Amino acid sequence: MILRVDQGSPVPPYEQVRHQVTALVLRGALVPGARLPSIRQLANDLGLAGGTVARAYRELEADGVVSTQGRNGTVVVGPPRAGPVPELLSAARVYVAKASEVGASVDHAINAVRIAFAVGSPT
Repeated sequence: MILRVDQGSPVPPYEQVRHQVTALVLRGALVPGARLPSIRQLANDLGLAGGTVARAYRELEADGVVSTQGRNGTVVVGPPRAGPVPELLSAARVYVAKASEVGASVDHAINAVRIAFAVGSPT
């Protein structure tokens, strides 16, 4: 499992971990039954505090993505219970392609979505 945390991002590290693990599950790169690294191991690998990784795992468990089984570790259960709306996921993929095409960072692309929501619908 390859995860990266951008310390300069306004997105908290635990959210970055949560989003990346969820994305890996949705893409099928992490399948049900797959074991995640221990909190300590992932924290060391990413240069994070153990509490940060623990929070990401708790959030993933609340989303229904993983199950923590005590000494047996944390395993993937499946996609989030409140998974993305297929139409929105499709639109998001088109948007991501366009953002990549113009060289926008993730933060810039997300900020543009926030601005679009703030401005409201064009109708």
